[in-house]
Amino acid sequence: MDNGRLASIPTGLVNDNALASAVRNTYLSFLERRDALGLSNPGTFENINREVARDVLLTNFMFTGLRAEWNKPISNSPIFQLSHQLSMGAQGMSPYTFSALYGSSKVFLQGTMENDGSLVARSNYRWNDSLITKTNAQIQSSQSMLSIENDFSGRDFTASLKAMNPSIIEGGVKGIFIASYLQSVTPSLALGIEAVWQRVAMNSSPEALLSYGARYKGLDWIASLQMQTEGPQGSAISSSYWRRLTDKVSVGTDLSLQFAPGLSGQGGLMGGSLQKEGSATAGAKYEFRASTFRAQVDSKGRLSCLLEKTILPAVRVTFAGEMDHLKQQAKVGVGVSVEAMSEDLMEQAEKGGVQAPAVPF
Repeated sequence: MDNGRLASIPTGLVNDNALASAVRNTYLSFLERRDALGLSNPGTFENINREVARDVLLTNFMFTGLRAEWNKPISNSPIFQLSHQLSMGAQGMSPYTFSALYGSSKVFLQGTMENDGSLVARSNYRWNDSLITKTNAQIQSSQSMLSIENDFSGRDFTASLKAMNPSIIEGGVKGIFIASYLQSVTPSLALGIEAVWQRVAMNSSPEALLSYGARYKGLDWIASLQMQTEGPQGSAISSSYWRRLTDKVSVGTDLSLQFAPGLSGQGGLMGGSLQKEGSATAGAKYEFRASTFRAQVDSKGRLSCLLEKTILPAVRVTFAGEMDHLKQQAKVGVGVSVEAMSEDLMEQAEKGGVQAPAVPF
């Protein structure tokens, strides 16, 4: 139990003061009960459904057209890597992108520049084992964006504070500010809250909303629930469920329901005129020895799949496809990723010991 600061208080001073002694004993009892629960850190509120959204479903993996990527590791400790990416017929992707990545146990830096001059820069700095500062800057011809985020991870909680495009130079505060807190209350259950305050311009009134979340972890499954209170765009409820069927197979579902005010401008979760819109997505992930296959289907009639296969230690091929039955459309994506290796890495590859370097925090 971490009560070193309390132990450093002179016991005579505490014993002479009945109120201080009662507060100290109460706090020590609270810490003992807290330690007895065996609580662990639940992660951040933003990633409360990370197993489904970031691992099983294809949101972060899907692409269309042709894509080729060449990575050149300069060093593995610390990580220093250069990357060139070419694409053709891909929606939302630049024809040419150059990026550089540097990472150590305390610092992570990444810069990306596209052929039209757009620049994206990311940096993470670990002040200590608990506090991390993350920054993200985007400079484009149409708009620019800056976000600064601080995550404080305790033994059984995570608190985050994020600011997007903050400014005070126009005579007031504007931007988007997000504060969140996620706390483990039992070894399986975590509860959290997120508050958002935003003002787009000084001539507009500020807007605020609250979101509540819960995350429950079973033996081989995880469920999460989020509820956003009514704001200018309405309210929303979303839930997810992840389950590991075998060591190589995991599945996940995501359900969301949005409530928007009707034409009368009134309505909410408690009643009134509402416009309701919902969606459901189910997916599965299969991990083989040298490949990974993901597939998903949603309530809008879209069927998607993605296959990543390592055909050589330094070459990975990706096939992506999507069929939209309602719109009668189909999309296909093919990608090739080549990672140049040094002689030492090639020797390790022949022995089967090469793995992609992990990005720090």
